[in-house]
Amino acid sequence: MSPFNLFQRVSRAPTNPRAEQAPRAFDVAELYEGPVQLTTDAAESAVRLDEKLRQAYFWIVNNAIISPHYDIEYHDGPSASFPVGDTRRPLVLPSAQSYSSYVLLPLLTFATRRKCLFIGGPGRGKTASAILMGVLAGYPVREVRRAMQHGHPQMTIADLLGNPLPADLVAAQDMGDIRIAWRKWLSMRVKIIDEYNRIPTRTQSALLTVMGDNYAEVLNHVYECPDSAWYLTANDDRGGGTYQVIEALRDRIDVVVQALAFNPRFLDEMLLRIEENIHPEEVMPRDIIFTEAEADRMVEEIRGIDVPHDVRRRIEFFCSQFELMEGAGAQFEYLTKDTVRLAGIDWAQVVAADSGRDRLKDLGCQTLNGLSVRNLMTILVFAKALAYFRGQTVVALDDVRQVLPFVLNDKLQPDPDAPFFALPENAAYRTDRVSWLRWLLDASNAEYDRLDLDRNDPVGDLSAEFARGLDGLSERDTRSRIVRIERLVEERVKGRKLYGHLYDDLLKLKYLHQRYTNYLHWQQAR
Repeated sequence: MSPFNLFQRVSRAPTNPRAEQAPRAFDVAELYEGPVQLTTDAAESAVRLDEKLRQAYFWIVNNAIISPHYDIEYHDGPSASFPVGDTRRPLVLPSAQSYSSYVLLPLLTFATRRKCLFIGGPGRGKTASAILMGVLAGYPVREVRRAMQHGHPQMTIADLLGNPLPADLVAAQDMGDIRIAWRKWLSMRVKIIDEYNRIPTRTQSALLTVMGDNYAEVLNHVYECPDSAWYLTANDDRGGGTYQVIEALRDRIDVVVQALAFNPRFLDEMLLRIEENIHPEEVMPRDIIFTEAEADRMVEEIRGIDVPHDVRRRIEFFCSQFELMEGAGAQFEYLTKDTVRLAGIDWAQVVAADSGRDRLKDLGCQTLNGLSVRNLMTILVFAKALAYFRGQTVVALDDVRQVLPFVLNDKLQPDPDAPFFALPENAAYRTDRVSWLRWLLDASNAEYDRLDLDRNDPVGDLSAEFARGLDGLSERDTRSRIVRIERLVEERVKGRKLYGHLYDDLLKLKYLHQRYTNYLHWQQAR
C-alpha cells in the first residue's frame, strides 16, 4: 500500500463496538410518509455522526497529530499501574478505550462550536492542529490558511474585521453609504487566531465582540457571523505574549489544551512524511469531513444527551466549594471572594482574618476565586460532548472528571500560598493544573460520599417539593413548610463551621423561605 493510500484509509471496523445506540429524534413529518418502514438503504449505509466523529479522532491521532499521550483515561475493571522514579508517580495502563486530550478536546470543540486555546512552545503543532479542524469542516487547506488571523503588535481593527471601500469614503454623504469589505474569515464555521496574545488591546476588544456576540462592527455597519468553532494559539498564556489578554476575552475561551512534547520514538512517521512529501491536512479522507448540515445535526444530538440527577448533584457540590470567603462582607450574601476582588483589598490581609475553617480540609482555601455561570455551562456542554463521542446516551461522572480540568484550566486560579501546596507531596500540583483540578473533583466526591448526600439531602428534598409547584397549597401547609425551613436552617448553623457547600445550602433555604413567604402573603391578601 502506498503511503498516500495509507494516509487516506479510514477503518471500516466500528471504533467503539459497545457504544449505545444514540436516541432517535421524532419527526412529525414521518406521520405523512405512509406505512412504517424499518430501514432504508440510505439509512443502513449512513454512518452515525458520533461514529464519524470517532473515526475523525482516530485518523487524526494515528496519521496527522502523532500524540501518544493518552491522558484521558477510562477503566473497565482493574488497570495495571506502576510507580516510577523517585517521586513514584503512577504509570497507568487503562483497561478501557482512552484518548489524547490534545486531539480529543479540539475535536469536541468542533462538535459543540465552542472555543479552544492551544498552549505550548513553538513548533509543537498548535497551528497544524487548528488547520486540521478547518479542513474537517470542509474548507480547502489553502482557504483555511488564508483565513487564519496572525496576531502581531501592529494589528488594527481594520486588519481584523475589514476596511471601508476608499471610493465610498470620498463620495459618501452618509455613513450608511459606505460599504465595508469584510474579511472572509468572519463567515467561516471554523475560525483560527494564531498567537492571540500578540494582538493590541484595542483590537482585542473588537475580537471579543466577534467571539462573544457573533457580530463584527465597523463604522456602524454590522456583519452577523455564523456559529463557529474557534481555535486560538499562544506560546505562553500566563504572562507571555506582547500584550496582556483582557480578562473578558480570556473568559470567553471554553477549554485550554496543552501541546505536549513530541516523543522521538515516533520519528519514523515524521521521516515518511518528509520523504513522500505528505502533509496530513492535504490528504484528509473525505469520509471524515463534516458537511454544514451534519455539523448542525451533531450539535443538536449533543444537546440531547442526558445529565442524570446524581451527576448534576456532584457537579453542584463541587462548584459550591470555592466562592465562600467568610470575612469578605457583613451581609450574608456578600461573603464571597468576588466581593474581595471588587473591593481591591489585599488578598493576604483577608486570608489572615479567615481563621475559622480547617484550611487544609477546605477545598475553597486552595483557590483565589470561584466559578462563573459560563464555567458551569461549559462543563455541562463538554461533558455531554464527551459522552456523545463515546457513544453513550447519558453523561457519566467519569466524563465530567475528564473534561473539567480542561474547562477550568485558566478559570479556577490556585492560591500558591495555600497550606495545601506547602505539603511536599502536593508540590507537583503547583505546576500541573490538570492533575490538581482532577484531585479537587476527587476530593469533593469523597466528601460528598462521606456526607451521604445521595440518600440524605434535606435541602434537595425541599427543593424537589417546591419544584412540584404551589397550585392548591393551603395556607396551613405553606406555614408548615416555612417552619420546616427555619428549623433546618437552625439545625445547619448550630455549632458548625461555615464551608462553601453549607453556605450555598443556606442561601437556597433562604430563597425557598422567601418564595413561600411571598406566596403566604398572596394567600392572606385574597
